[in-house]
Amino acid sequence: MFKTIKNDLPASIVVFFVALPLCLGIALASGAPLFSGLIAGIIGGILVGALSGSNIGVSGPAAGLAAIVLTAIGTLGGYQNFLVAVVLGGAIQLLFGVLRAGIIGYYFPSSVIKGMLTGIGIIIILKQIPHFFGYDSDPEGDFAFVQVDGENTFSEILNSINHIQLGSALIGILGLGILLLWDKVLSKKGKIFQLIQGPLVAVVLGIVFFVVTQGNDSLGISSTHLVSVPVPDDLDSFLGQFSFPNFSAITNPEVWVVAFTIALVASLETLLCVEATDRLDPHKNVTPTNRELLAQGTGNIISGLIGGLPITQVIVRSSANIQSGGVSKMSAIIHGFFLLISVILIPKLLNMIPLSVLAAILLIVGYKLAKPALFKKMYQLGWKQFVPFVVTVLGIVFVDLLYGIGLGLGVGIIVILLKSYQNSHFLHIEDKSNGKHKIKMTLAEEVTFFNKGAILKELDSLPIDTNLEINLMNTRYLDNDIIEILEDFLLKAKERHIDIKLVSKRGVVENPESFIEFFNTRPQSNMSIS
Repeated sequence: MFKTIKNDLPASIVVFFVALPLCLGIALASGAPLFSGLIAGIIGGILVGALSGSNIGVSGPAAGLAAIVLTAIGTLGGYQNFLVAVVLGGAIQLLFGVLRAGIIGYYFPSSVIKGMLTGIGIIIILKQIPHFFGYDSDPEGDFAFVQVDGENTFSEILNSINHIQLGSALIGILGLGILLLWDKVLSKKGKIFQLIQGPLVAVVLGIVFFVVTQGNDSLGISSTHLVSVPVPDDLDSFLGQFSFPNFSAITNPEVWVVAFTIALVASLETLLCVEATDRLDPHKNVTPTNRELLAQGTGNIISGLIGGLPITQVIVRSSANIQSGGVSKMSAIIHGFFLLISVILIPKLLNMIPLSVLAAILLIVGYKLAKPALFKKMYQLGWKQFVPFVVTVLGIVFVDLLYGIGLGLGVGIIVILLKSYQNSHFLHIEDKSNGKHKIKMTLAEEVTFFNKGAILKELDSLPIDTNLEINLMNTRYLDNDIIEILEDFLLKAKERHIDIKLVSKRGVVENPESFIEFFNTRPQSNMSIS
């Protein structure tokens, strides 16, 4: 892993600057202590990063769980009672890993995964615009459409236009310019520009700008527009920021309900993120999903024991890692150590970083996830890919992450059912011969109850005086529901003077008396009948 440190160290710096405000913002949106978000970020980076099989995935507190956490803290009667649910949720995730439930992530269509990445990219851009212009009423980690302050994504943007803070906007624009210059020009000029990343330069410039303009009425940046890391006075006050579970609440049934909810939602978000990051990975590594669940479960147990928020693998940080050239898990681990060292040694320095500079970094991340060219590419792939993709994007932007994914998956399933309905058979119609139509129906490789409607429609539409050939040569699976349809059709066939020829690998049968009897007594060697 240390062989790739020249790639992983610069990437870890970028991930650190992306993760820091998100850890704090998600904690604020969750109604939890700010330090709990940092704990989750540190554990997600160091511990989960070390245990995970992912080379480029980065874990930490997830915005998708913020609403669940906010509700659960109130329902369970306090944060310490909630921490019991986090620990139990981690234990349940361990059980999921042991039971090999990680395969679930592979059942989500590619169009939905791409829609998830694009939707998150758009959300990042929209949510960072207010911070970019110095309007910070909304927590940094609130990714839902309807926000905790009662505004929605678009009303917040309109409000920010009317409350532009000149200093924040100016350093945000300068920071964005540096990032683009570094990405498009300087990074190709020499190794020094690859080692020293643009985001680090932008952040240093932001701190210098804050110090120089402090006290200036027009350009000065107020504390509400800066990073806000808790600053302990001494060791005791630092240790006092940790919270511990109240295990006497373990007998409360609601604690177990919240624990299962956390385990299910966190596992699903993680598995989807794993699928998405593996697609973004230029080296196309495949993450072992069951090992990932074990790593996440361990991380949540430890995080809950010392007062941290629930952890998942997070696409925002993971994509920032990939875009910054991260190659191995050392990037995630080092970013965790950066979080730990910085909150201990330099919290006051961190609190000089303007949020508008960090917003500029996230704007670049969001754009790379939601490039306009992707919409054109998905459209060119056809409606079966484009519709689930667009529905997923819209659901994420206008509701939230899980709702959008659920909508996209639902549309994807409908598309599959529709195509299954259409592709159950191939019908070839020849000209009349001796006064009869000659029709050949070739059944697909797998024919299930999904195909009942299409086959029934074709059989009912056959004209009187028809020679029908049903070809099963390529059919490997035939559902009993289809056999019953064929059996019922025999009576209609006699009434409508339809002659049937059944062709299979076991031979040819003219006008069978019973399809059920034929399939039960003479199954094809390559066919499964259920």
